[in-house]
Amino acid sequence: MREKGIEQKLVIEVKRRGGICPKFTSPSFDGMPDRLVLLPYGKVGFVEVKTPGKQPRPLQLARINLIRGLGFHVFVLDEEEQIGGILDEIQNTV
Repeated sequence: MREKGIEQKLVIEVKRRGGICPKFTSPSFDGMPDRLVLLPYGKVGFVEVKTPGKQPRPLQLARINLIRGLGFHVFVLDEEEQIGGILDEIQNTV
């Protein structure tokens, strides 16, 4: 499955769980994750979507580490089967 297909399935599953999953763009800060996951009860996470088997670029990894360093959850999604686990993890945060 291509990246776009995985990303669409993520958006659908977030909506099914009562949240929104806007495309995250930051023109002046390249390398930010593709999607912001906002779930009920203030649950937040970032998701970088990749084609199966692909890894984030060095700048993307730097941004992921920066965001994680601030205490946010950031995930790299490259297989449709990962979606449920990622969203469960976001929902189960304190």
